[in-house]
Order: sequence, then C-alpha cells, then structure tokens
Amino acid sequence: MPSLEAYSRDLPYSYALGLFPASELMHKRPELARRLLVASRAEDSEGLRALRALCAAHHVREENADRALSRISGKENCFAAVVFDKFEGTLNPEGCHLALHHPSDKGNLGTMLRTALGFGYRDIAIIRPAADAFDPHVVRASMGAIFGLNVRYYDDFAAYRADFPQHMLYPFMLDASVPLDQAVAQKKTPFTLIMGNEGSGLPAEFAAMGQPVRIPHNHEIDSLNLSIAAAIGMYTFANH
Repeated sequence: MPSLEAYSRDLPYSYALGLFPASELMHKRPELARRLLVASRAEDSEGLRALRALCAAHHVREENADRALSRISGKENCFAAVVFDKFEGTLNPEGCHLALHHPSDKGNLGTMLRTALGFGYRDIAIIRPAADAFDPHVVRASMGAIFGLNVRYYDDFAAYRADFPQHMLYPFMLDASVPLDQAVAQKKTPFTLIMGNEGSGLPAEFAAMGQPVRIPHNHEIDSLNLSIAAAIGMYTFANH
C-alpha cells in the first residue's frame, strides 16, 4: 500500500482521528473509507472491536500504523483512525441552509458542523477563503458529524446565491438588523442563515441582503463566540 502523507488540503484523502469520528464515518459514509489505522498499544476496547467489525464488513484494510498515527494526529494518544476519500456535497434546494462566510478557526468550524447536524441543518455552504472542513482537526472537532452533512465550498457568496436565489437570507450582523425573536416570528422558508468570520464578521454589503439579524446580549461583552452565535441562531430558527 502507498505510504500516507501528513495531511494537506491538496490531498484527495483525509483522516478521521479517534474511535468516535472513525465510527461515525463507517456508519454514515462507509464507501469513502480506504484504510483503518490502529496503534499497536491500542486497548482492545468495545469501541475498537466495533470499529474493526464495521471496517471488516465493508472490506476496509486494517494496518498497524504507530508512526503514521503519531505524524497525522500530532499526539501520542491517538490509537485509531480511518483514511477516507474527500467528498463534495450537493445542497438540497428545498432545505434550509447554513452559510459560513470565511470561517477561519478549525475548532469553531468543526463545532458548527456538529451543531448544524444536531439541529437538523444538513446543507452547509462555506465561502472561501475558509478553513478546510476536511482537515483532520475539523473532522475530529465535528465528532464525525461532517459525514452526515452536505458540505459545499463556493469561491464567493454570489456563486452560492446564483444556485439558490429562492432562499430567504438571514445574515447575522448589527447593521440594519432586527432582534432574533422578531426575525424568527416573521421567518420565510426555505432560508439561509449566514454567519461571518470570527474576527471581522460579515462585510457591510450583507446588510442589504434579506433580513439582517442580531442576537441581543448585555454590554458586559462585545460579542458572542461564532460557534455559540451560530448555535443560538440555528436552534431558534429551527424550533420557533
């Protein structure tokens, strides 16, 4: 088998690090799996036995790969991973979307992907430049939720909008915005919730798109963490 490289955005494959993300891959997208990597010192746990059984059922080759796991994860305590082919999702034109405009933090991106799946948002548009959703650290931060999502990258928001002109847009920002509860009370579907970059937020031109929304909070803080704001927005729009 060819040797595995340290992860790069240019590679056609990536790694689901850890038992839970790897198991989620095997449950949700087993056709993407290439190889199962197991550390020689891995404990023969119930979770590892279940992962091995899933891989065997789908004819995924198992290898002892101490050096590869250490190199890929950057840690000494990663005992299993599955190598998988990257994929590009197709967004549902009738579904409600989450659009992430220039997200840069891998942990935030993974957390938002996991939250999106939990609240029923399966269609995710990511506007470049942006963190790589297939980076192993993002996959792990999502706890494998990415394998239950349709994720598609766009070079700019205009390209996304051209694909989905019928979606009502709800950019989360301050300019020209209304409070979240007011926006939700008047929501139209299908809709797209738009979140900006962790540091700079959304560009000013988004204030003229759809209905800008703000999440009210007191003046003791200047803003909410992006993944927290996304979670509040997704939950409120999904449940009211």
